Amino acid sequence: MKSPVVKRSIVVAGHKTSVSLEEAFWNGMKEISGLRNMTLSELVGEIDGGRQQGNLSSAIRLFVLDYFKSRAMAAVQPEKVPAQ
Repeated sequence: MKSPVVKRSIVVAGHKTSVSLEEAFWNGMKEISGLRNMTLSELVGEIDGGRQQGNLSSAIRLFVLDYFKSRAMAAVQPEKVPAQ
């Protein structure tokens, strides 16, 4: 059985590194980077610079999960009406 995890090389802050992610996370990163008008390398560099611990692949998964979770929560929360 083929592993759903895909290993790819990417340049981050001027150095080449490899990241192993499921296709859904690669697609999520592409979507986020497109919405932010940045390259995948720039997005991964931002994620890499902000991580506290753990490996880069895990940091990317958590970033993508948090991004889409935040969007989903914003979509279901009713708008707050200002007090008059």
